[in-house]
Amino acid sequence: MQQKSASPVDNSTSTAPPKLILYSFWQSSCSWRVRFALNLKGLPYEYRAVNLSKGEQFSPEFEKINPLHYVPALADADLVVSDSLAILLYLEEKYPHKALMPLDPGLRALNLQAANIVSSSIQPLHMVSVLRNIEEKFGSEERSSWAQSKIETGFFALEKLLNSLAGKYATGDEIYLADVFLAPQIAVAIKRFNIDMSKFPTLSRIFNSYKALPEFLDSLPERQPDAVN
Repeated sequence: MQQKSASPVDNSTSTAPPKLILYSFWQSSCSWRVRFALNLKGLPYEYRAVNLSKGEQFSPEFEKINPLHYVPALADADLVVSDSLAILLYLEEKYPHKALMPLDPGLRALNLQAANIVSSSIQPLHMVSVLRNIEEKFGSEERSSWAQSKIETGFFALEKLLNSLAGKYATGDEIYLADVFLAPQIAVAIKRFNIDMSKFPTLSRIFNSYKALPEFLDSLPERQPDAVN
């Protein structure tokens, strides 16, 4: 699956790189979603680290890849796609084996709804840049309470949405798009923001299922080539 490489975006010496190249940062939960999905689909890729802590996302080289200066970005031959949801939908269309979207239209819609709760209503509200601005204006306590409040609001919505749908995973016993978004978000909520998951029994149960998956374990931040201990 993943070919380990911690090269910066402007330095690739591989003589036979795989077709797919993922521009990623180990602590980015958005990048984590794509790593997890690539593993689930069994798609080999080259990992190219973009060190957000050092500002490499603002380099001229990376600006050509994504003018918005965000990771992840995925290069597939001459095509470059940015934004995790766009990347995942592209992968689903281009590489439909081991599908991450169910055939049933209603179930597809619910997977997209759950994914969008994470990508639109939770994760953007606790981005480092957002929390830094809150801390500068209101202090560190407000930073923490803001992040926890926004995550819990989203998790309560997801708990209600998935309560009657969930099986082993978010929308049944097959792993789909909702799971790809939920797994990193729950992990970040627990480890980085100390969210009390006892309030969310459905999310807690399905997260335990993710932790048993080799594809999820291989996508963990600390297992990436640019991880800092």
